[in-house]
Amino acid sequence: MHVEQIYTSCLAHAAYYIENNGEAAIFDPLREVQPYIDKALRDNAKIKYVFETHFHADFVSGHLDLAKKTGARIVYGPTAQPNFDAIVATDGELFTVGNYTIKAIHTPGHTLESTTYLLMDEHGQAQSLITGDTLFIGDVGRPDLAQHVIAELTEEKLAGYLYDSLRHKIMPLADHLIIYPNHGAGSACGKKMSSETTDTLGHQKKVNYALDPTLSKEQFIKELLAGLTTPPAYFPKNVLLNIKGYESYDQVLAKGLQPLSVDHFKALMTEQSALILDTRTPEAFALGHVPNSLNISLDGHFAQWVGELIVNIDQPILLITAIGREEEAITRLARVGYDHTIGYLAGGYSTWIHHDQPIQQVERLTAEAFAQEYRSKPLMVDVRKKSEFDTEHVVGAINIPLNQLYEQLDLLPQEIPFIVYCAGGYRSMIAASILQQNGYAHFKDVVGGYTDIAQTNIARTAYREAITDL
Repeated sequence: MHVEQIYTSCLAHAAYYIENNGEAAIFDPLREVQPYIDKALRDNAKIKYVFETHFHADFVSGHLDLAKKTGARIVYGPTAQPNFDAIVATDGELFTVGNYTIKAIHTPGHTLESTTYLLMDEHGQAQSLITGDTLFIGDVGRPDLAQHVIAELTEEKLAGYLYDSLRHKIMPLADHLIIYPNHGAGSACGKKMSSETTDTLGHQKKVNYALDPTLSKEQFIKELLAGLTTPPAYFPKNVLLNIKGYESYDQVLAKGLQPLSVDHFKALMTEQSALILDTRTPEAFALGHVPNSLNISLDGHFAQWVGELIVNIDQPILLITAIGREEEAITRLARVGYDHTIGYLAGGYSTWIHHDQPIQQVERLTAEAFAQEYRSKPLMVDVRKKSEFDTEHVVGAINIPLNQLYEQLDLLPQEIPFIVYCAGGYRSMIAASILQQNGYAHFKDVVGGYTDIAQTNIARTAYREAITDL
């Protein structure tokens, strides 16, 4: 039985495609659905079902557009209450795709409606299990997301449900089953996910902490909830879009794919209070950019940082991209529910320069130049995650994680020069753009970040020796 995993690394997301005897099914599709349609056309197959493992928080699913364009039926698990036509399966309900059989297994815990799908071949033999966010490779789904939409739920209650689902629905299944999860390492939907994206259930029973048969429910809940970070602010908004419905991706793309002259671009900046989102590389942004623009490069965890830092999901957005990457930027914004791109600067940043418009730049230091400045004990800001900072950092640096920078700007005096660094330069350039938006001018960014700093003789330490305030 062939199951095709379609993995999108920037979201750490996996969709799945199966086809047999002229019928196909898609599991947990992304927002842009044409690639799935093209795949079925190449197989001379009709997409019969779109299976959803749950109402996703970290991306907007393509279920509605896919159903509209192909006539496929959308399938959710028990307790789901979508605001559109869908099959709400019963626990154990069977579906056929060609000669294959798909069994819905209700596994609440990550969310109430979370459902895994057992795939059986043409001989009726179980082959694999599509687990959504119920079971990852090395981890399980965090139980603190649905409560932001359903107030009466608590993370403790959902964690208890998940314990029961794993013990009574998943662990009794055969060891040979291939596990196909919805995410891999880098997703915020779990905390210990492996970089591997498939495994056997038998191996996971041996190595996945959550499947340890000796854990009591109380121990499981305590372990599962330990160390959970605050989920990104856009998560509950994506859940609601997936439940209630959304604007067609084709309409979102058409609205955003509007080339704008400099004058039109500037007019929209004012008229619609639009955010200027510059998706070029940190290197290009540092050399010059439109004043007050936010740099989140497409060459990184773009959607994650958009969701973390652009609080208003309905914010009108004007794009500046490298030539030819306009559609990619609009698509990746739409994947996480940012549907209000209203155009892009035609010709990119060079057009802005050619029209003699004002610019800003970011001063950057190599790690070696930083080592020289370090002798004068400058103020240093490490914008990596706390866990990274605690592992090792520059002696004397303070830690303001990038996702907390807006809230902690008052810790940084505007009149005192300081130096910003992250792991490799991606996050620190985002931080630099935020600082400039808020009137900071006397700072420098470290090219290559902590990766290069660690190759110098700058003093480094672990958290126990950290300076935690100014």
